[in-house]
Amino acid sequence: MTDLGFHVRGYGPPPREGRPATVLVHGLGLSGRYFAPLARRLAASGATVLVPDLPGNARSRAAARRAPGVGRQADALARRYRRLSSVPGPLVANSVGCQVAAALAARHPHLVSHLVLIGPALEPGVSGVRQFGRLVADAPREPLGLLSLAAFDYLVTGPLRCAASFRHALRDAAGSFEVNLARVRAPTLVVRGAGDTIASGTWTRRVAGLVPDGRAVDLPGAAHAAHYSAPDAMAALIGKFTVGEAGEAGEPG
Repeated sequence: MTDLGFHVRGYGPPPREGRPATVLVHGLGLSGRYFAPLARRLAASGATVLVPDLPGNARSRAAARRAPGVGRQADALARRYRRLSSVPGPLVANSVGCQVAAALAARHPHLVSHLVLIGPALEPGVSGVRQFGRLVADAPREPLGLLSLAAFDYLVTGPLRCAASFRHALRDAAGSFEVNLARVRAPTLVVRGAGDTIASGTWTRRVAGLVPDGRAVDLPGAAHAAHYSAPDAMAALIGKFTVGEAGEAGEPG
C-alpha cells in the first residue's frame, strides 16, 4: 500500500481501527524488504504487521525531497500509524532504525505498547569512520541474500541520500538518542546478534539500562541483522515479550 508516497508492506490480517499492528522499522538507506522473513512469521501467529520504507528511502524515496532527520521520520511514521489504528502496538527496529523507533516512542508514547531494538546503532562517541569499519566487518557474517538485497536498496535510495542520512544519524546519536531512550515508557527488549560487530554487548546493555523498563538479550548464531538470519528465534522472542513474558525473553538492563 502507498500513502502520499509513503510505501508500507502489509502482512497478516489487514489493519483496522481498534486492532494493534506490529511495525517493523528498517535501518539506514534500506527498505523494509529485509524484514520479510520476520514479518511472515509474526503474521503466521495472527499479527497485523506493517513494514514501511521510511520517507526518503527505497520505494518511499519520492516522499521527501531530501533525506529527513531522525525526528522527522519518527513523526511521519507516527502519523501513518495513527491513521490506521488508535490502539498502541509493538514497534520493532534494527540498526539506525532503532533511533527512529526511540524518537517515536519518546514523542508519541500512546502509540507504542512494546519496543524491540535489534542491534541498535549508532553508538555515541564512536566516529563515523569507526562505525563504517564496524559495518564492513559485519558484512561477511551476514547471509549472502541480505548483502545483495542491501546493495540494491542502497542504489535505489542513492549514495548522496545515504550519506546525508548517516550524518543525521550521527548527530542524533551524539545528542537525542540517549535522551529519547530515557523517555521511553514502553517495556523494551534490546536484542543483539552474538556475532554483531556494529552494536557491542556493552552498548546494547547500556541501551537497555537507559530505558526505565529495559532488558537485553544476545541471540546466538546471528549478527547485526538478527531478524533476517534468525527469524524463527526472533519471532519467538518477540512473541514471548509482547504477551508479558519478558522475564523469559531477557535479563534486566
